Amino acid sequence: MAERAALAALNAVWDPADGPAELSVVLADDALVQTLNRDYRGKDKPTNVLSFALTEADTPDAEDAPIMLGDVVLAWETLVRESSEQGKTLSNHLCHLVVHGVLHLLGYDHEVDAEAEEMEGLEVEVLGTLGVPDPYATSPSPEPS
Repeated sequence: MAERAALAALNAVWDPADGPAELSVVLADDALVQTLNRDYRGKDKPTNVLSFALTEADTPDAEDAPIMLGDVVLAWETLVRESSEQGKTLSNHLCHLVVHGVLHLLGYDHEVDAEAEEMEGLEVEVLGTLGVPDPYATSPSPEPS
């Protein structure tokens, strides 16, 4: 499911003319994600997803080598807890967070309202192609199990 979500996010915004792309999706425990969040973002608490985009300088120079986008790191315990608290299936919540993380790797952000609206709209669109309900709906309908 994570692979399908990552591919759907890439297909929505990646130009195939740019060549092949590579990224990793990591399932980690909350302790590791908390350490990463503290060390790289200055926030000493776990979070549901972190994205670590690579820069152009990190990309190999080989002509046919894929463009290295970076890493999406998911906190498993947080993912499970949030899906239960929010009444979402685990697979749908996982898809949402993978799509969210991949979009961060591709330069999308949600620090200001206009950026958040654009990113959330794209997430909803991508998730719709996977049959995942809008995760931002104020009163979500029950998701199929």
